[in-house]
Amino acid sequence: MPISPAVQEFVEDARKWRRDIHSHPELLYDVHRTSAFVAEQLKAFGCDEVATGIGQTGVVGVIRGRLGESDKTIGLRADMDALPIHETTNLPYRSSIEGKMHACGHDGHTAMLLGAARYLAETRNFAGDAVVIFQPAEEGGAGAAAMIKDGLMDRFAIDQVYGMHNGPGIPVGSFAIRTGPIMAATDAIDIRIEGLGGHAARPHKCIDSVLVGAQLITALQSIVSRSVDPLESAVISMCEFHAGNARNVIPQTAELKGTVRTLTAEVRELIEKRVREVVAGVAQMTGARIDLTYERGYPVVVNPAAQTEAATQAAREIAGDANVHEMPPLMGAEDFAYMLEARPGAFIFCGNGNSAGLHHPAYNFNDEAIVFGTSYWIKLVENTLAA
Repeated sequence: MPISPAVQEFVEDARKWRRDIHSHPELLYDVHRTSAFVAEQLKAFGCDEVATGIGQTGVVGVIRGRLGESDKTIGLRADMDALPIHETTNLPYRSSIEGKMHACGHDGHTAMLLGAARYLAETRNFAGDAVVIFQPAEEGGAGAAAMIKDGLMDRFAIDQVYGMHNGPGIPVGSFAIRTGPIMAATDAIDIRIEGLGGHAARPHKCIDSVLVGAQLITALQSIVSRSVDPLESAVISMCEFHAGNARNVIPQTAELKGTVRTLTAEVRELIEKRVREVVAGVAQMTGARIDLTYERGYPVVVNPAAQTEAATQAAREIAGDANVHEMPPLMGAEDFAYMLEARPGAFIFCGNGNSAGLHHPAYNFNDEAIVFGTSYWIKLVENTLAA
């Protein structure tokens, strides 16, 4: 595998950066320590421009190539935020902050992109600009959208943008990607049921919010099986049900919360329509008042064909043809979708080996993946911005 000796030389530094970030996890937009560290490193590498405070706490570095004039600009994005999870790894560099941990590998994403930035700033073997993007608040805060709203794409004249995520279960040294939808849109359902409470022995005098909630769950989770084309993909999961505090009292109110995942705009529209109809129907049938809040979240992550081919080619040049796989779409969500709505690009997965799954308290980013992810970024820039 053509891993540059220069990359091999500073992999140990990237490992140290990653473990330091892992020990000091920060949530959502409150990534002040991490973003300050990133900005300091980018300045030390000699980036031509380092901008902070993009999308509140995002950091952007600009590296200009030396192989002639070009108006091409490629953006490379890594996320920096952690999760509100108690870490159970007992690693020497485990989280030093109770209730927070890097359970999704954003520490590794940041370290890999820093490594690529260092190499690109030293070599500059490309024509045009490479823009490294360090984003806050991927985990539910839509940091990508915030950076775009703050002028990310126009201010730095980005015409293509690429993202990468580690993949537990994918062998280290391998990559996975696909053209078209690769990760799902995610929407949130919040329901409040107002019934009529009373004694458990007199249910005929009540409107039982628990029974109404149970009927809602059954009806909502049948939408996928009976309203969505079997050849399409969708998920409705009602994951919270709160009601009552005594075994002999029918509660007056209940609250339900759930998530919707879809891979196309058409199915997304259909499910929202059907959810609203089901809620209205159950309310009419039971006599309960049901208040629904249906909130759109991250869009579908869609990889355009041309940029997916460019990403695939770069991965093959690093890992070999046999180690770059076409993957099925995932029903998890990623706010990199906003960047792909703003500019063409591609999202790829880099193998993390046989690790615990993402968002698991025993998860840990595999440092053996750093050299492959860093090398992928470098190859992608040098290929895309070839003179």
